[in-house]
Amino acid sequence: MSAPTIVEVEGRNLKLSNLEKVLYPAAGFTKGQVVDFYVRIAPVLVPHLTGRPLTMKRYPEGVDHEYFFEKNAPMHRPDWVKTAPIWSGSNHRTIHFILANDLPTLVWIANLASIELHPSLSLAADIATPTMIVFDLDPGPPANIVQCAQVGLWVRDIFDHFGLRSFPKTSGSKGLQIYVPLNTKTSYEQTKSFAHAVARLLEQEHPELVVSDMKKAARTNKIFVDWSQNDEHKTTISVYSLRAREHPTVSTPVTWDEVEQALKKKDAQRLVFEAQDVLARVEKMGDLFESVQKLKQKLPQLAGLAGASEAEEKKEDKDVSVAAQAEARSRPIKKTKGKSAPGKRGKV
Repeated sequence: MSAPTIVEVEGRNLKLSNLEKVLYPAAGFTKGQVVDFYVRIAPVLVPHLTGRPLTMKRYPEGVDHEYFFEKNAPMHRPDWVKTAPIWSGSNHRTIHFILANDLPTLVWIANLASIELHPSLSLAADIATPTMIVFDLDPGPPANIVQCAQVGLWVRDIFDHFGLRSFPKTSGSKGLQIYVPLNTKTSYEQTKSFAHAVARLLEQEHPELVVSDMKKAARTNKIFVDWSQNDEHKTTISVYSLRAREHPTVSTPVTWDEVEQALKKKDAQRLVFEAQDVLARVEKMGDLFESVQKLKQKLPQLAGLAGASEAEEKKEDKDVSVAAQAEARSRPIKKTKGKSAPGKRGKV
C-alpha cells in the first residue's frame, strides 16, 4: 500500500490512506473515488446529515467482503469531530454518535471506508422527535422497483388527500422510499402507528401487490411497505449515500414524474443511478430533497385514514364510470326494436 496522503480540508489536516484500494471490484471503483464522490456531493448531502446521530456501515476490504456497523465514535477520531451522547436502552449505555456537520468530518468518515451513511430520523438535540415519516418499499422477487413505483404512487395519493407533500427517492439498492417531512412536534409512537396503519390500508386495498407483514415468506412477488423504520432506535439510508452494491449506486431523490414514467414504461433502469449520474443530476436539478429538511407539516390523525380510503374508492368508482361512458360513446349505434338493454474488518 502507498504512503498516506495528507490533505487540508477547510482548515483541517487529514491523513487519507490506501486511496487506490478497489472497494467495488466489478466497477473498479476505488476508495479514492468514494472519497471524491463524498467531497463533490457534500454541498447537498451535509445539510441532510447535520445534527443527526450517524451510524456508519464500513466495508474496509470492499463491498464483496465483510462489513460492520459502527455507532460509537472511534477513540482515534480527531478532536474536532463532533459527537452526540445518546442513551441506548437496549445496550444499557451511552453511545457517542458522530455528527457529520461539515465537509472535513465527511471526508474523515469516507476515509474509514464507511461507504453507507445511516442517519437518524430525528436530530440529536431532540432525539425523541422524528422530523419526518418514511416508507421503505422493499420488493420481494420477482417484483422490482417498477412495482415499488406503483405502491409509491398510492402512498403519495394518501398524503395528497391530507394536503401533504411527499418526496420519493431510490434506496440505491432494490427499492423505493417515500419521505413525508413534518418538522413539527410529534413522536415516534405517532409516526410509527400512522405508518403501520398506512401499510395495512394499502395491503387491504391492494392484497395482490402489497404486504405489511414483516415475515419474508409473505413477500414473494409483492412489495413490503416497511413501516417499522419509524423508530428511535433505527436508521434509514441517507439521501445521496453510496450503497454497497456491485456498482456504486446512490440513494437518489427523484421526481414523481420519473416514478410515473418508470411505471408506465415498466423500466427499472430509469430508477437506478450511480455516483457520476447523481453528481450530474444535482448540477442540473439541484437538491430535490431540500424541502424535506424545511417543510413544516402536521401528521394527520389516524382516524382520517378511513376518509382517505373512502375518497380513493369514490375516485376509482368515478374513473370506472367515466371510462364506461367513454367506451359507450365510442361504440357504433345500432338501431333496435323495443327497449335498449342495460348496460405491484480489515485495513482501511
